[in-house]
Amino acid sequence: MTDALLIPCPHCHSLNRIPAARLGEAPRCGRCKSPVLPGKPFAVDAAGFAAQLKGDLPLLLDVWADWCGPCKAFAPVFDQAARELAGRVRLAKLDSEAEAPLAGQLGIRSIPNLILFRAGREVARQSGALPLPQLLAWLRQQGV
Repeated sequence: MTDALLIPCPHCHSLNRIPAARLGEAPRCGRCKSPVLPGKPFAVDAAGFAAQLKGDLPLLLDVWADWCGPCKAFAPVFDQAARELAGRVRLAKLDSEAEAPLAGQLGIRSIPNLILFRAGREVARQSGALPLPQLLAWLRQQGV
């Protein structure tokens, strides 16, 4: 196993090689200088989605909509999970209204919907809002 991880920048989508030992040191993108691991969920759109699937850290995608009450209630839980899981998994949000074609491509039928990607492939899916302990337990079951 190598000690460097490839991680896409959530802002410019370029891949960054980051030593595993330095993940907790707020690494910055070599191209745009933005934080690579911002410690909070970042927005994903159709243009950058494929780039965000690349890299060595899993990506947990929360598919939501502004009009969805359970989505709004789940947002603080997702924010807290991003802080707790920094360096182990990246958390992103996809607005299913603004990005309806991508949500359709992903087969979204209900929201909120969580999709875990590893090595560019979907490995698990969970529908509905979860309390933080349940979300963390689900991610542990998935090997995160």
